[in-house]
Amino acid sequence: MRLVATALLVLMAGLFVAARHFGHGQPVFGYLAAFAEAAMVGGLADWFAVTALFRRPLGLPIPHTAIIPANKDRIADSLASFLRANFLTPQVVARRLHKLDAAGMLGGYLAAARSTGTVAPGRISDSVSSLLADILESLDPDKVGRPAKALLKNQIDRIDLAPLLGQVLAGMIADGRHMPLIEGVLRRAGLLLEANEPTLRAMIRDRTSTLMRWARLDDRLANALLDAVYALLADTVIDPEHPLRLRIDETLATLAHDLVHDPAMRARVARLKSDALDNPAFAAWLDALWERSRAGLIALLRAPPGSHGNFGVQGLSRALGEDAALRAMVNRFARRSLAGLATRHGDDIVRIVSDTVRRWDARTVTRRIESAVGRDLQFIRINGTIVGGLVGLALHALDRYALNW
Repeated sequence: MRLVATALLVLMAGLFVAARHFGHGQPVFGYLAAFAEAAMVGGLADWFAVTALFRRPLGLPIPHTAIIPANKDRIADSLASFLRANFLTPQVVARRLHKLDAAGMLGGYLAAARSTGTVAPGRISDSVSSLLADILESLDPDKVGRPAKALLKNQIDRIDLAPLLGQVLAGMIADGRHMPLIEGVLRRAGLLLEANEPTLRAMIRDRTSTLMRWARLDDRLANALLDAVYALLADTVIDPEHPLRLRIDETLATLAHDLVHDPAMRARVARLKSDALDNPAFAAWLDALWERSRAGLIALLRAPPGSHGNFGVQGLSRALGEDAALRAMVNRFARRSLAGLATRHGDDIVRIVSDTVRRWDARTVTRRIESAVGRDLQFIRINGTIVGGLVGLALHALDRYALNW
């Protein structure tokens, strides 16, 4: 295209010379000369403009020429800023990824690998399991566990525990599923009473008067009290309509109602939950839970090759294709993860662009940009030559009309 534009400029120069040489006294050659002259001016002006972008025309140190080589660092920074502001914002990434079906792509890949046999599902399971185990072992347990434990603690803290407990307790009472629990507590109370009977007898004797101990009535009083308690517990266990059992039912029903509807009870449960979460014992329990979970997961992932079987891959590919809720969850996770990457690492990503362009020398930058847009720039020269000639033709016609008028 550079040769075409240059040849057109040379053609206009030859046409101008020919029109001036042969056009004495003939108006048509005057129009032709005016067209060729203006076309040369337009072509030369656009040649200068296009050349000044990439180098100094004819090597002359004309100000504001060789614009791209002289400003390549500023161009690199501007390009990086443009990419960061217009492409790597969370809103743009989320909008572009709105229709991304990551779950469908993953499910299709797994299904194709299983059906064609190009990649055995068992090998996929073993490879993924080994990779996950390597990742878990290489990461610092404390650094990985800290956000996991904080997430679990925050989730527990966000739960409004009182209504949940109240609804569970009300459901148990409505279905009668609390009866075995009450009977178990009563039997446990009887066994506890029997195991501590000598201590209770000693307490009763210590609290009786000297006269009752001299008359040996303290043992009879202890026997009577303990027998009465034993009988009360036994009757309560055996008789579903026993007054004590009915009283327990009524107390539990009141507790279930208060847990759901009483603000004071709900606040009390919230304080108890907050105190439990702040207790060092809960933190120690979380540490132990995380370490057991991590060790168990690594052991599971380190199982011998082939022990993971094909069921997991087959089931996952089927679920990704059929379970709309799972597919939506995976796609939502993919969108949020990629948008998060753009938010956290967008500056690092565009810095790759600016640093790469900065490392290029001026000649490399000029060559690459010119190879990308040079064809269109040569069309500017061609258009400038033609448009300039038409303008010169129009001005010559106006001049001739004015003279005749």
